[in-house]
Amino acid sequence: MRLKKLSILLALFVLIVSSLACSAVTGGESTLSNVRTAKDENGDQTTSVFATTDTIYVVGDISNGKQGNVISSKWMVSSVKGYDAGYVIDSVDLTLDKDQSSYSVNFYFAPPTDGWPAGSYKVEVSYNGVLNSTVEYTVK
Repeated sequence: MRLKKLSILLALFVLIVSSLACSAVTGGESTLSNVRTAKDENGDQTTSVFATTDTIYVVGDISNGKQGNVISSKWMVSSVKGYDAGYVIDSVDLTLDKDQSSYSVNFYFAPPTDGWPAGSYKVEVSYNGVLNSTVEYTVK
C-alpha cells in the first residue's frame, strides 16, 4: 500500500514538473509591464520631472516577447504654453525582431535645440495595438 502511494505521489510530481517545464519552454503570454519615465535607457533613474535639456526615456519590461510583437509610443502635449492639449509631438513603433523571455525596451527623445518647452506631457504606450500604459512627465 505504501509503495502504491509513493508511486502515485511520484507520478504526480513528474506531471507537475513536466507541466512547469512546458510552460517555461512555451513562455506563456507575452506582456509589457513597468512602463516608466527615466533619465537613462535602462530605466534605472526613474523620474517624472525633467530639465529643459534632458533626454527623456520611456522604458518598459517585456516578458515572453515574441517576434513580430509591436510596442508603440505616442508622445503628446498635456499642458504647454502655445500648444493645444493632445498635440502629438511624434509616434514611434518598435517591432520585436526575435523571441526572448525577458528584456527592456525604450523610446527616447533628445531635447530640441532650444530645449523642451516647460509644461506637462504624456506618452501613451500600446502593446500589439492595445493601450497598455500612459505615463506623464513634467519639464521645468
